[in-house]
Amino acid sequence: MSQQQPGSPYRPRPGAAPRREQQLQGSPDQAEPLTPAEDRQWATLGHFGGFLGCIPSLVIYLVFRHRGPFTAQEAKEALNFTLPPTVLAIVANLLALIPIVGGIFGIVAMLLWLFMTVSGVAAGIQCNKGRPYRYPLNLRLIQ
Repeated sequence: MSQQQPGSPYRPRPGAAPRREQQLQGSPDQAEPLTPAEDRQWATLGHFGGFLGCIPSLVIYLVFRHRGPFTAQEAKEALNFTLPPTVLAIVANLLALIPIVGGIFGIVAMLLWLFMTVSGVAAGIQCNKGRPYRYPLNLRLIQ
C-alpha cells in the first residue's frame, strides 16, 4: 500500500498499484502570435466595433496588442477615434433626459453614433484590404 499524504483526497482502491506523480503542464506564458489573416481580421473588427463606442477597440487593443502589430496599430487608432465621441455621446444621452431641451441632446447623441458608425465602417473596409487607416479627425490621446 502507498502512503497517503495528510489532507489528500486520493484514496487508493484496495489491491491497486501505487499512484505515480503526474507531470502537469500549464499553458505557455506568451500567447501565440496572430497569423497575418487573423491580424487583419482583429484590426478590422476594432474599427467595425465603432458603432458600439470605444469598448470593442479597447478590448481588442488590450488583448491582442502584443500578438499582432497591425492589430495593435489599428485598434489603438480606433480607440483614439472612438473615445472622445463615446464620452460625448454618454453625456448627451444623460442630458437628453432634461424635459425641455432633451430632444436636442438626443439628436446630438444620435448624430455622434451615426458619425462613429459610418467612420468605423469606412476604416474597417480599408483595414480589411490590409491598408492602415488614419482618421482625419483624431486626437490620438493614447500613444
